[in-house]
Amino acid sequence: MSRIILKVKRLRNNINLPLPSYQTNESSGLDLRAAVEKEIVLHPGDIKLIPTGLSVSIPKGYELQIRPRSGLALKHGLGIVNSPGTVDSDYRGEIGIIAINFGRESFGIKRGDRIAQIVVNKISHAVVQEVDLLDSTDRGDGGFGHSGT
Repeated sequence: MSRIILKVKRLRNNINLPLPSYQTNESSGLDLRAAVEKEIVLHPGDIKLIPTGLSVSIPKGYELQIRPRSGLALKHGLGIVNSPGTVDSDYRGEIGIIAINFGRESFGIKRGDRIAQIVVNKISHAVVQEVDLLDSTDRGDGGFGHSGT
């Protein structure tokens, strides 16, 4: 398992909150916490931006993907609208979580709640090349549901 340095800057709304952290030695995502001053309630269908109070410096050639936490998704229907969200290596603003309540009941987010996770990914840039013909495969142009249920 390789490691990189992820430089994290606390903003004023993040004072006294734990930094992102892995919950187990084999976790792939670092948990992010809500840096809210008072509880934010998401009613069913609501979409709200949840601040984390953090900005980051990601090494060139990497990105952070913001993903939902599976326990919150299963138990409460909490998701992320643009999942996975991307934080590019040249972005220096506050990381925000675009949360949505897919559940049937309102859900409250309190200061310090673990609300999402970030995964560090290596990035490759593609060179776009226009062609007249693509190589063939067994699947061909078989799309949605082509392999059955």
